[in-house]
Amino acid sequence: MDKIKESAIKYALFNAIQYNGKANIGSVIGRIFAEFTDAKLNAKEIQKIVIEVVTEVNSWSNEKQKEEIKKWPELVEIKKVEEKKTLPPLKNVKKDVMVKTRFAPNPDGPLHMGSAEPIIFCDEYAKMYDGHFILRFEDTSADVKPPIIEMYDKIINDLEWLRVKIDEKYIQSDRLEIYYKYAVELIKKGAAYICICPSELFKSLYMAKKPCPCRNLSPNEQLKRWEDMLNGTYKKGDAVVRIKTNIEHPNPAIRDWPALRISTRSHPRVKRKYRVWPLYNFSCAIDDHLMKVTHIIRGKEHEVNGTRQKWIYDYMNWEYPEIINIGRLGIEAGILSKSKIRAGVENGTFTGWDDPRLGTLCALRKRGIQPETIRDIMIQVGPKPINATLSWGNIAAANKKIVEPKANRYFFVNNPVEIKVTGLPNILTAKLALHPDHPDRGYREYIIKSIKGETNVIVPRKDLEENIGKLARLMGLMNLIIEQEEGKFIAKFNSKEHQVAREKGANFLHWVIPDKSEEAYVVMPDATKSFGRVESLCTKLNVDNIIQFERFGFVRVDSLTPLIYYYAHN
Repeated sequence: MDKIKESAIKYALFNAIQYNGKANIGSVIGRIFAEFTDAKLNAKEIQKIVIEVVTEVNSWSNEKQKEEIKKWPELVEIKKVEEKKTLPPLKNVKKDVMVKTRFAPNPDGPLHMGSAEPIIFCDEYAKMYDGHFILRFEDTSADVKPPIIEMYDKIINDLEWLRVKIDEKYIQSDRLEIYYKYAVELIKKGAAYICICPSELFKSLYMAKKPCPCRNLSPNEQLKRWEDMLNGTYKKGDAVVRIKTNIEHPNPAIRDWPALRISTRSHPRVKRKYRVWPLYNFSCAIDDHLMKVTHIIRGKEHEVNGTRQKWIYDYMNWEYPEIINIGRLGIEAGILSKSKIRAGVENGTFTGWDDPRLGTLCALRKRGIQPETIRDIMIQVGPKPINATLSWGNIAAANKKIVEPKANRYFFVNNPVEIKVTGLPNILTAKLALHPDHPDRGYREYIIKSIKGETNVIVPRKDLEENIGKLARLMGLMNLIIEQEEGKFIAKFNSKEHQVAREKGANFLHWVIPDKSEEAYVVMPDATKSFGRVESLCTKLNVDNIIQFERFGFVRVDSLTPLIYYYAHN
C-alpha cells in the first residue's frame, strides 16, 4: 500500500494545484484505479487511504503544495506544456506606425473553420501590438459570387462570438466612387487601358506575349472608352479595364490582368446603381493602401494576386504591406465549401447554416464548441505556409479541456424502457454530484419510495439488453439483477452498496424515474435525433449551457420548450 499512498499524494497535489488548493477525493480515486488495475479489489481500504491523504494535502498552504509537487517533475512539466502558447512576433513592425490587419470575407456564405485561421491571427496580432483589426466585406463580384444579404450581420455575429474586436468596418459595394477615382488616375498615367477585344482574341495575343490593339491608345481615347463603360454604350462583356504589366511575364496570369468590368446583375445592397464593378485584385489593392493595412495574412494560394497588386502599388508609388502566407486549414468532419453549403441550404438538404453536418462557425457554436477552443487551436497551428487538416478528435479534445470543468452532470436516457424493480426496501436515496471535482456545486437528490417493495425506473434499452442475467448498478442508487421474461424486462433488487458493484465488476447504468423526468431529444452530428428522457432538473438550465449527460457525452442546451440539446462530443 506504500506505492498507492505515494500515488495518492502525487495525484492529490496535482488536483489541488489545478483547483485552488483543494483536491477532490473522487478524482484521486479514479487516477489510482487507472494506474493500479487490481486496486478495485481493495476499494474500501484504498478509499480510506485517499480520504486521509486528500484531507492532509488540502490542509497545506498553496506554497507547500507547489513545493511538494516538485518531487514529481513530470507533473510540473505537464503544467508547463499547458501554459498558453502565443504567436511569433511580426516582422518589420515600424515605430510610430499602427499595426493594422484585415479580414476580408465575401458575404456569399457563412464563415467556417477554415475562415477562423486568418481571423484569429489578424485579431491576435492587432491586440498584441495595440493595433486595429479591420473587417472589410468584399462584395463586388455579384455575377460570380452573389452576396447573401443576411451574411453581413451573420459574419459580424460570428466575429463577436469569437471575441474579435472590430476596430474598423468597410463594405466595398459602398466604395465604388473611390475605385472609379483610382481607375481614372491609372488611365491618365498610362498604367491602365480599356480593352474591347473579344476574349478569345485577347487570350490568343497574351498567350503569344503580344499586346492587344487597345493597349497603346492615348489616355484621352481610353478615358472616352471609360465614360462609355459607365454610360451604357458598352454592354456586358464588351469592355474591360486592364492594368498594364509585363506582357512577356513568364506567368500568363500576370500579363495585363483585368481590373474592372461591366456587370448588370442587381446587387442585393445597391441594386443597379452601378454598372462597372472592380475585380478582386483592383479593389483589394486600393483598399489595403487607403486603410493603411500593414500586415496581410492570407493563404499562400494568393501569391499570384500579390504579384498582380504590386503593379498598382508601383504605379502609385505606394509601399506594399508585409505579407504572411499561411496554409489552407481543413477539418475531417464537416463541410467547408461555401458553394456546397449554400446549395444544400437552398435545396433543403441542410436544415440551415448551422446544420451539425457543416463545418461553419455557427454550426460548431450550436454544437457547443467554445470560441476559446477555436482560438487555442489556431494559435497552436500557428501562421505557417503549410496545409493542415484537423481531425474532429483534435477539436473535441481541445474543447473538452475547456468545458469539462464547467459542465455539470445529468442523466439522459436515450431509447428509454421503463422497468419494474422488485424486492426493494421501503426507501432508497440517491445523491448524485453535479460535478465530481466540485462538490461545492451541490447534488441532485432523489428519494425512491417503494410500494409493496416495488418501483419503476427508466433505463436505456441497450443497457438492459447487454446486462440480462447480470448484476448491474444504477449509478448512485442500487444494485440489481436484470432479467427478461416473456419479452419483458424486469429487475430484482440486490443491494445498495457501491462497493458490492465494484467488487463484482458490475456495469454502471444511468437512469431516471418516471415522475421526475421529461421527454427530450439530442440532435446528433449527422442531424439525426436521439429521443429519450432527461432529469426534470434540466428544465431549470439556461439555453447555451454546456452540460454532460453521463455515459452519453457533452451537449449544449438549445431549447427548454421543448427540451432540445445538440451533441458536442464524448
